[in-house]
Amino acid sequence: MKDLNKASIIDVRTPQEFAQEHYPGAINIPLDRLPQHVEEIREMQKPIVTYCRSGNRSGMATAILQQNGVQEVYNGGGLNNLLQQSK
Repeated sequence: MKDLNKASIIDVRTPQEFAQEHYPGAINIPLDRLPQHVEEIREMQKPIVTYCRSGNRSGMATAILQQNGVQEVYNGGGLNNLLQQSK
């Protein structure tokens, strides 16, 4: 993922984790609430990049979204990875 500035970034961690630190411009939709937001996410600017702490929850989120027909969704991995890529 080369240009994160054009992507919609979704943080699937808990609100507490999000409050401590998050990717600039990311929106917080915790993994357990993701299914209720599929239609909203489907309308977001593409590509869509999900991230969490390690890449595990964001991988699950990516799979859920793809199974629900959301196009151009990618697992950004952990927050630290995403922050490194944006430098």
